[in-house]
Amino acid sequence: MSSSTRPLALTINGKKFGPVDVPEGLMMVDFLHEYAQLTGSRFGCGIGICHACVVILDSDRGSEEIRTCITSAHFFNGKTIRTVEGHARYDENGEVVELSPIQQKFLEHYSFQCGYCTPGFVNGATVLVERLKRAPIPRNQVEQAISSALNQHICRCTGYVRYYEAVKDVILSTPGLVKDGS
Repeated sequence: MSSSTRPLALTINGKKFGPVDVPEGLMMVDFLHEYAQLTGSRFGCGIGICHACVVILDSDRGSEEIRTCITSAHFFNGKTIRTVEGHARYDENGEVVELSPIQQKFLEHYSFQCGYCTPGFVNGATVLVERLKRAPIPRNQVEQAISSALNQHICRCTGYVRYYEAVKDVILSTPGLVKDGS
C-alpha cells in the first residue's frame, strides 16, 4: 500500500521544524510522537472528545486549543504551536529549571492522579490565562471562566476539583487577570 506525502514545516515550542515529508492524512498527534519525538500530547479517545491531545495554536488572534487526534498534521503547515513540553524553562542541557505557573500550581494542588489528561489541562488552562491577560474578568466570574475553559477536558480519575482549584489559584495570584474591585 502506497501513501502520498507532502512536505510539512511549522514552528513547535519556538523552534522551526521541517520541512519534512509527511503522509497525507496523518493526524497531528501521530506526527508529534513519530516525527518530532514529543510524546506529551496524549492519544486518548481518538475522536476529539477527551482533549488529552490538545496543543496550543498561536496566531495573531491569540492562542487556542486544537485537538490533534482529529486534526491532520498538514493543517498546521506554516503555523506555530506549543505542546506541553514547551511550557517549562530548560537549561542548555535540556533539564527543566522552572515550571510554568500552571504546571507549578498543578503540582502544589496535587491536581492529577495518573497524569494522562494533564497535558490537555495544562494547555487549556494556559489558553485561559493568556485570554485573561488580554481581557481581565471580575473576580465573581473566575469560577465560571474556569468551568467554561476546562469543561470539555475529561479526567477519568476525577481530578477535576484539584485542577480547577489550581487554575483558580493561578488566576487569583497573577496580577492583571482579575479586574480590581470585583
